[in-house]
Amino acid sequence: MADTLTLSLSSGGDVVIKLRPDLAPKHVEQITGLASEGFYDGVVFHRVIPGFMAQGGDPTGTGMGGSQRPNIPAEFNDLSHVRGVCSMARSQNPNSANSQFFICFDDATFLDRQYTAWGVVESGMEHVDALPKGEPPREPGKIIKATVA
Repeated sequence: MADTLTLSLSSGGDVVIKLRPDLAPKHVEQITGLASEGFYDGVVFHRVIPGFMAQGGDPTGTGMGGSQRPNIPAEFNDLSHVRGVCSMARSQNPNSANSQFFICFDDATFLDRQYTAWGVVESGMEHVDALPKGEPPREPGKIIKATVA
């Protein structure tokens, strides 16, 4: 099982995320599988809210799309949604996570145990901070390449 996911961002560099398969094995498996297939390459951050989070992982760039893989059942855990935590986006249905994820800019503990946290940024958070802001941003930042190691 991979230890890290690296997102090379258009906003200036690499974001290295320590994966937490001990907390969310199915989510880590889905994300690393998609990254290995090149699914995230070229995908934008379509929702970037200062003081809250940056959301990406939708190939349509609208917030309404996902991968062809089945949705993943919720794996809510005790990892608190604080700065640098990576978690899965979903619809109202708790078991609807697919490919979209978000990275917290700041403490968002009100999301704890309602969204599946699956990783923590180890380095490069300044590149997440530098993503263009907006819902959607006028010129969204994007993942140039996603790699697992």
